[in-house]
Amino acid sequence: MHTTALPASALPLTRDLVLVGGGHTHALVLRAWGMNPLPGARLTLINPGPTAPYSGMLPGHLAGHYTRDALDIDLVRLARFAGARLVLGYAEGIDLAARTIHVPGRAPIGFDVASIDVGITSDMPSLPGFAEHAVPAKPLGPFASRWSAFLEGSGPAAVAVIGGGVAGVEIAMALAHALQSANRPAQVRLLERGKLLSGLRPSTVARLRQALQAQGVEVLEGVEITEVTTEGVTLADGQKIEADFITGAAGARPHGWIAGTGLATEDGFITVDPQLRSSDPDVFAVGDCAFMRASPRPKAGVYAVRQAPVLAHNLLARLIGQGGLRRYTPQKDYLKLISLGRKSALADRFGIALQGPALWRWKDRIDQAFMDKFRNLPAMPPPALPWPRAAEVKEALGPKPMCGGCGAKLGRDALSDALAALPPPIRADVTPLPGDDAALLLTGCARQIFSTDHLRALTNDPEVMARIATIHALGDVWAMGAAPQAVTLNITLPRMSAPLARRSMQDILTATAEVTAAAGADIVGGHSTFGDELVIGLAVTGLCEDAPITLSGAKPGDHLILTKPLGTGVIMAAEMQMQARGEWVPGCLLSMTQVQSSAAQELSGANAMTDVTGFGLWGHLRGICEASGVGARIDLGAVPLLPGAEKLAQQGIRSSLFPQNRALAGALPDTAQTDLLFDPQTAGGLLAAVAGDAQPLVARLQEAGYTAAIIGKITDESGQISMA
Repeated sequence: MHTTALPASALPLTRDLVLVGGGHTHALVLRAWGMNPLPGARLTLINPGPTAPYSGMLPGHLAGHYTRDALDIDLVRLARFAGARLVLGYAEGIDLAARTIHVPGRAPIGFDVASIDVGITSDMPSLPGFAEHAVPAKPLGPFASRWSAFLEGSGPAAVAVIGGGVAGVEIAMALAHALQSANRPAQVRLLERGKLLSGLRPSTVARLRQALQAQGVEVLEGVEITEVTTEGVTLADGQKIEADFITGAAGARPHGWIAGTGLATEDGFITVDPQLRSSDPDVFAVGDCAFMRASPRPKAGVYAVRQAPVLAHNLLARLIGQGGLRRYTPQKDYLKLISLGRKSALADRFGIALQGPALWRWKDRIDQAFMDKFRNLPAMPPPALPWPRAAEVKEALGPKPMCGGCGAKLGRDALSDALAALPPPIRADVTPLPGDDAALLLTGCARQIFSTDHLRALTNDPEVMARIATIHALGDVWAMGAAPQAVTLNITLPRMSAPLARRSMQDILTATAEVTAAAGADIVGGHSTFGDELVIGLAVTGLCEDAPITLSGAKPGDHLILTKPLGTGVIMAAEMQMQARGEWVPGCLLSMTQVQSSAAQELSGANAMTDVTGFGLWGHLRGICEASGVGARIDLGAVPLLPGAEKLAQQGIRSSLFPQNRALAGALPDTAQTDLLFDPQTAGGLLAAVAGDAQPLVARLQEAGYTAAIIGKITDESGQISMA
């Protein structure tokens, strides 16, 4: 018999590596990991948002030379490339004894080896009035967004930049240039408590003073700020500096939660040795949040970038359980390239300072080359297929990865054909409801809905996947007007060690319990097993006070209401192929994890209702039409869509189940909007046929937080679905 070697992806997971923060060092480590992952290790990245701005290009963006998108490292795409779980949230603590990291709203995240790269924050908010009336320069993302909104205004502008270090100088010149380019009369002032650019050489400072003057920036040195108000900045001598946009680039400080970790610190920064290890040998720290005890250096991105190869090597060594850690030796001096507002830059190294447009172009090439590492991720070849192999294996695999969620399910016709072969029911107290994916059970006077569903993982995060799977399974209960009652779980975990299995089960059960409790149901047990990949299934019951809402009650003239936007299939398919923008994915996940209890209560008077899942809006509406003997007309422009869904559909991105869904409709206009009607939805919205004035009902749904809309009407054209 022919045998093949066990692929690395089939090896059990035995170690958890957690990267806290999406800083430059960690971004480079993720890229290296994706090119050569360590078999048996599970990788997690924790970061507040789906992108991480590159600080080197911030002044250029503020000045108007780069778009906002040009600054961002797409962490969603990078995590998918690395095969990592991305947890969107702020870390707020580490328990070294329990080996867990705490993120609000989640179960503790376990680790065997961890690294921290969370940068620094500003102490500017401690200045009276700053938090209310100004914006700190860090975090970079919110600062850039606030500036863009301010720049879109008109009329004279008064700007105050607090902090006369290199960052403050670059920001002041960038803001001045942007206002000049917008033809807005402006006064930009740079305020410094001590002396401007005190850490640089006198010759460099002199050149930068000239550049500030050329950009029209007024420098105020030796000034003490006592308060920030709606009118501007108040100084200790009583002088008031008028400003309608105030920012601060001074007072860099470590994040407060680091002090409570138990790690050794220096002025609040994590102390690390030459191997980048903290006082705990399995916790590393890099970038601005770290203090290099053996070779202290100023906070500068150039050190963070050069730490990446050393960190990657040392993390692997700890995960493997071997010694041989490398030392990081920072350079004594480094090239400083300082933006001067317009497309000009100053270069300073070894006591030599030069400036001009050519240096801007040089800086731009360096910055673009760094960002290209993440824009142009290398195409990694798929594992080679074994040979010999059975005929048509390659064809069955298809040209792209199989989707998760409902995108991995069988088509409607294949499922219907299989169900049609079943013998008729033999019990009088069981009424199958095939189109509703459920059954009505009669126990005495009680009406009980029974349904089941399971999902192949569409995200590497077990906790998020559990929320999605639970809401998806409860959809049938909600759609039939029932109150969720009991839930049993069937969980297949990828093969892993016992400690990792405990962590994964804790994630899954914590999330499932939160969702079921919010829905008014209880978890009553379940089963678990190991397999090739994560699959979460639930059997659910619900109680009906009245007759259940089914597919068969729709009447001509009813309004069609949809409670959630479409697009989860195409967005998650694109995410798997690393073609979705990271900023679109959190909104998609948020939609799938939205509990529908309130929506179901509002729609309890519907004539017919279903949840929109794998067969897409068209397929599930067709089910209502067939069961009710009616037709429907869809107002295509009224159908709500998730951000990014239409653009991805225009690019030809499709979920695995889409072709089978689309084949059921025959000839239709071939547009992105039309195709999204066939996009398989995971944990999709409720689709209800409602009599009378539906607008007040939609208003209540929207007030409750749902993206609800009237998307069409029921007609008397039996079996016909048309579009307006």
